[in-house]
Amino acid sequence: MKTSTYKYIILVGTGGLLLACSTKKDSMINRNFHAVNTEYNVLYNGNLALTAGIQDLKGTYVDNYWDVLSVERMQPTKEEMEPTDKQNANFKRAEEKATKAIQKHSMYIGGSERNPQIDEAHLLLGQSRYYDNRFIPAIEAFNYILLKSPASDKLDEAKVWKEKTNIRLDNDGVAIKNLNKLLKEKGEAMEPQVYSDANAMLAQAYIKTEKKDSAVYLLNKAIEFTKDNEKKARYHFIVGQLYSKMNQPDSAYKAYQQVIDMKRKSPRVYVIQAHAMQAGQFDYKAGDTLAFMEKYRELLEDRENRPFLDVINHQVGLFYDKQKVNDKAAEYYNYSLRRKPTDKYLVASNYRNIAEMNFEDAKYVSAGKYYDSTMVYMEAKTREYKRIKKKRDNLADVIKYEAIAQNNDSILKIVAMSPEGKVTFFEDYIAKLKIQDELERKRLEEEARRQANIAANSAGGGQGKAGMFGDDNINGQNVSMARKVAGKGDFATSSTASASGQSTGGGGSTTTGTAGAAVVFPFYTPATVAYGKQEFQKRWGSRPLVDNWRWASEIRGKSTSDEGDGTANDSIADTKDDKPLDPRYMADFYIKQLPTDQKIIDSLGTERNFAYYQLGNIYNDKFKEYKRAADKFEVLLTNNPEERLVLPTKYNLYKIYQIIDPSKAEAYKQQVLTEYPDSRYAEMIRNPASDDLTKGTPEAVYAALYKRYNSGQVREANAAIDELIDNYTGEEIVSKFEFLKAKITARLEGLDEYKKALNYVALTYPNSSEGKEADAMLKKEIPALEKLAFGQTPQTYKLVFKFAPNDAKIKPLTDKIQQFIKDGNNNSITLSNDIYTTGENFIVIHGLINKLAAVDAVSILKDYKTYKITETPVIISNEDYKVVQVKKNFAQYQPIQ
Repeated sequence: MKTSTYKYIILVGTGGLLLACSTKKDSMINRNFHAVNTEYNVLYNGNLALTAGIQDLKGTYVDNYWDVLSVERMQPTKEEMEPTDKQNANFKRAEEKATKAIQKHSMYIGGSERNPQIDEAHLLLGQSRYYDNRFIPAIEAFNYILLKSPASDKLDEAKVWKEKTNIRLDNDGVAIKNLNKLLKEKGEAMEPQVYSDANAMLAQAYIKTEKKDSAVYLLNKAIEFTKDNEKKARYHFIVGQLYSKMNQPDSAYKAYQQVIDMKRKSPRVYVIQAHAMQAGQFDYKAGDTLAFMEKYRELLEDRENRPFLDVINHQVGLFYDKQKVNDKAAEYYNYSLRRKPTDKYLVASNYRNIAEMNFEDAKYVSAGKYYDSTMVYMEAKTREYKRIKKKRDNLADVIKYEAIAQNNDSILKIVAMSPEGKVTFFEDYIAKLKIQDELERKRLEEEARRQANIAANSAGGGQGKAGMFGDDNINGQNVSMARKVAGKGDFATSSTASASGQSTGGGGSTTTGTAGAAVVFPFYTPATVAYGKQEFQKRWGSRPLVDNWRWASEIRGKSTSDEGDGTANDSIADTKDDKPLDPRYMADFYIKQLPTDQKIIDSLGTERNFAYYQLGNIYNDKFKEYKRAADKFEVLLTNNPEERLVLPTKYNLYKIYQIIDPSKAEAYKQQVLTEYPDSRYAEMIRNPASDDLTKGTPEAVYAALYKRYNSGQVREANAAIDELIDNYTGEEIVSKFEFLKAKITARLEGLDEYKKALNYVALTYPNSSEGKEADAMLKKEIPALEKLAFGQTPQTYKLVFKFAPNDAKIKPLTDKIQQFIKDGNNNSITLSNDIYTTGENFIVIHGLINKLAAVDAVSILKDYKTYKITETPVIISNEDYKVVQVKKNFAQYQPIQ
């Protein structure tokens, strides 16, 4: 009986459960069943996944504190992701849970949703799609709530999320309109967090549309109504950034202070960045520098700030940088770099600031390297990157010309000394060199000992305790390896001997053992090798790789092997007293390397002067370093420069001193006007705005010359170009003239000279557009031209007559040929007068369709009574004629018979 009752109860319960599972029946049981299952099962897990995804996003998202932060964080799109990045799987899981809730528990009956939890499922669906950067599907989910659940308590939240999505889709105008309408209608009647989010997102829309004052007001509203401290700190920080953008430093400072005052309620990163932003507003001239450094010392010492030492050290570096304490500034910038910041712009800023300091100290090579590092960490499309790239390119010329100026100056200064003065100079240098060598020797010795001790401990394997410099007990044997490797013995000999089981000391004693080789090899480190080489060089000097290399006679170049009855052993024994001098320690070694030929000395001076002239122009035009430019020009004038550099140098000094020292400008003005009254520089001083001068600008002169060249007046252009290059030497446009000269060279002198001219342009003006184009042509165009050769399959033929350009025979010949063409009534045959070289022209008949036609034309021109020409043309194919004009090898061409 009891069994039957249980069966009945089970059947009734199962039936009731099946009825409750139905989504088609609108009953209280069905509604409650599906609502409970939706809320406490599927949606619960979906919301957990969404929360986990947002927390992961906070941990992985990298904010750019150098620009105004976005109100909320988002994971990057697929296009923005690095190859190793992965999308946050929690958002996909949240979407799956929301979809499952809708598919299994939705009760859309009679035109309305009867399950009260489905609106939350659609909200979760839209949020997960939003964070997954799928904005159109997200709007569809939010619209479902707005259209299908007008009585939902999630209506306001859905509206805010829809406008957040519109902002992501750049529909800022729509979002601003709808959010303003929502705030006006509902205002503070909304849930506090929803109201806060609405204000924050409206502020984001205003930030995007550059309405900063409206954004500040709305963010303050959002701060007032949110209970989320992370959001509150972020909003305060953004307010400070907006005030900074609006040039309201006091308000910005106050906003950043509000972040700092939150202390542990704020994420530490906002607090540190707020300190950094306040430091950026510090008055380095009038501010309390002691208080500033006290504050930053405390920040540096606070263990809680260890993850942010890159930012803090950067700010301290900036502080010293502004105070012009460059060594301390560089020290703290390097501290910042050693923390390996993830903020690429922070890294770039450290490198850039160190580069600028090196540039100011005239350490151009170092500055160039730091600028290179700066650009690695910068976005290539930014304006700052392009500015630094231009400065780095210009710096290449500075490095080049500074090196020339300094090297040649040094050589010429020494050359000008008396013989006694040269000896004294180099003896002073040698004394300093010996000190440096000794310091380096000690450093290498110490490093060798340290490495030896480390290796001995490692090789010992715990079987014996190694002393610092004493004997090591390794595998039961006493071997003084640390002392030996440190240079106490003959390193070169002991290395070889040890490999065979012997270790030979400097005093001739030998320690034998099977472990010899194993003992030596752990000490074969770069430090010990370097030290050994230095000791060998010091003791033996430079020795050739020959037998009996220890013989002192080898170093003197005198053979003693055949003299007397001495043996190799005798020579070895004598070596200690016959130790050769290192040539670097002899003044004569350097004096012999000085130039003595006056032509070479003069060329060094010419090269040095041109380098100073170029440096003056670079500092003046490209870096606006007027004082440094003036110094270079002034030094140039004291070096007896070539005449062509004097006038432009004085004019440049006049222009520079107009900016930095008007009294000196007047002096140089008078020199130009008095000494060079008819020059274009004098005219520029007298009448800077004259029409004649405008017509004669370097650009106008170049344009006129190029027009000549392009119209076929190649020889005329060639006659003028060298003088123009001299006139404009040092000016930026000279690279254009040089490149045009290369083209003229190609037309008149052929491929080999053209290649040399392009190479000169590429090497002399590497940073100009002409230099880069010349370099590209050398790599692509020149190799193709070099492959041209006679014998290509002919298409058409030509008849070529060679003359001097002004030969009197040209006119009657061309008249007869033109008559020949007219009589033949053949439009395909033409006549031209082509430039070949500087002193030769070609009269060319073009368009002969085959070799037979060419032979017939020659015969007619010679024999027909109307023409009767006496000159014999060369028959050449069109393809071979191209080779002749490119390579100027007409003399090597074998005429077609």
